[in-house]
Amino acid sequence: MKKVLIITYYWPPSGGAGVQRWLKFARYLPENGWTPVIFTPENPEAPVQDYTLNNEVPDKAVVKKLKIWEPLNLYKLFTGKSKKSTLNAGFLEEENSNSVAKTISVWIRGNLFIPDAKKYWIKPASKYLINYLKDNPVDLIVSTGPPHTMHVIGNRVSHKTNIPWVADFRDPWTQIDFYDKLKVSRFADLKHKRLERKVLSEADKVVAVGENMATEFRKIVDRDIQVITNGYDKADITTEHIQYPEKFSIVHVGSINADRNHSDFWASLSFCIENVEGFSDDFELILVGKNDVSVTRDIGKYGLSKHVNFISYIPHNEVIAAEQKAAVLYLPLNNTPNAKGILTGKFFEYLASGRPIFAIGPKDGDLAHILKETGAGSISDFEDQEGMKKDLITFYKAFRNKCLTCKSENIKIYERSELTKKMVELFESVL
Repeated sequence: MKKVLIITYYWPPSGGAGVQRWLKFARYLPENGWTPVIFTPENPEAPVQDYTLNNEVPDKAVVKKLKIWEPLNLYKLFTGKSKKSTLNAGFLEEENSNSVAKTISVWIRGNLFIPDAKKYWIKPASKYLINYLKDNPVDLIVSTGPPHTMHVIGNRVSHKTNIPWVADFRDPWTQIDFYDKLKVSRFADLKHKRLERKVLSEADKVVAVGENMATEFRKIVDRDIQVITNGYDKADITTEHIQYPEKFSIVHVGSINADRNHSDFWASLSFCIENVEGFSDDFELILVGKNDVSVTRDIGKYGLSKHVNFISYIPHNEVIAAEQKAAVLYLPLNNTPNAKGILTGKFFEYLASGRPIFAIGPKDGDLAHILKETGAGSISDFEDQEGMKKDLITFYKAFRNKCLTCKSENIKIYERSELTKKMVELFESVL
């Protein structure tokens, strides 16, 4: 069997969205003739721990770990957080924080830690891998980011060993939704962009998870960018009979940061509660995951508190089963310049659940295209409150009439096993 070295920051028992893509590829690589060799930090900073994910690591996988030093404890001390606290991604704040300390720390993050706060792992990780590969050769190297430090490591190791290298982007680099919040100076911006261009130019293949992201990369470098989306694992789908929901339950799985917190959504729910007969009695909103302080504030502001059930975390092996029990699945995108290209991993698991999706985002983006292609739900623009009300009422009336269903047509192409075959074809093309 051929071997592929996968350089990733996220690996079980780390939970959350970042771990899923390459855990699932690794799961199906052996049946496609490739042995995954995982290189990951021994002590990463993970927002959640999910030990059930260890069960998905294939027996044939080789996992190598190396300690990483990150300046996170300094950040926690500076911003008044405890050492045991975990840090959230995407500028999600669960409580009000010291604004001055936060502003300074964000400036340091954007201007001194380039490409990110994992940068101190670049030299030791590169040295370790170059030595390891002398006695343990592989056919191919893959780096997956963010954090984009993984790409810098992949670039260095490939250069020193002459092993082909694939750079896989789960999110953009300088086009990511929070880049403008990093308060980067002109000098730092140029350094970020030089590194980004270097990775995009020197990788043997570049992979993006969506068409819009690939288009933005092509504006930086004139080359082919392969699109291989995220997906769902058919092994995660329960075969048990799911009863029709007793409540008009709208479920969201994952974090909601400030950019995903849309006031028009809360206002639309409030309108339906006050004006649609039966809605108040039937409705419940279930939020699974961490939420920005602005979310809890708006829920109170619009008088929705008694209808909301907060659940901190569900192990990934229970997620789709929980989604299948929902009446409607809520999917808000970040209201940021790159919104057209956002395709979250949970979207594909939503597709697999067979429940209708109520999305908020650009009606000409990647998400809207797949929703239309599959007939899996509706999408309203960020400030289209009338459209949101109309869709909510349509879903509710169908619920009351016991006919709230979802087409979810032609979704097999998003199965993880099928996507792994596509990734393997790319591997073979590189060799």
